[in-house]
Amino acid sequence: MNAPLYNAEILRLTTAIPHDRRLPDPMASVERRSPICGSRVTVDLNLDADGRVAEIGMLVRACALGQASSALLSASVIGRSVTELAAARDSLAEWLAGTRREVPDWPGMNVFAPALTYSARHPSIRLAFEAAAQAAQDAAQDAVAQGPR
Repeated sequence: MNAPLYNAEILRLTTAIPHDRRLPDPMASVERRSPICGSRVTVDLNLDADGRVAEIGMLVRACALGQASSALLSASVIGRSVTELAAARDSLAEWLAGTRREVPDWPGMNVFAPALTYSARHPSIRLAFEAAAQAAQDAAQDAVAQGPR
């Protein structure tokens, strides 16, 4: 028997999204939308001098799966590098697509196991991770272009 798609843990996560306010002057800001359901996640972030996430702000207008994914991302993103965010984005996409068997190495991702067979829901789950990885890359590139402050 399949586990319910919207389980208690996913619903709990929708009510507890850390960093749920936009940053006033982010180094980078990226919005991602799901064309299927219209879910939208905007990620603002700042990197520290070592290229790790120092601050994140989010605006989440998404379904329960998008909200839960945003909560998991924002709960564990501080201190992560650009490379780590890209790896998390990629491993999540591979796992959802079925080309990776192992649950991505990010706290709490196993909550999405019931969604593996619902491919139409995968874009919503990926939104926050895609936006954060792109924002981190953009911020890092901008920091390099500007040089030392």
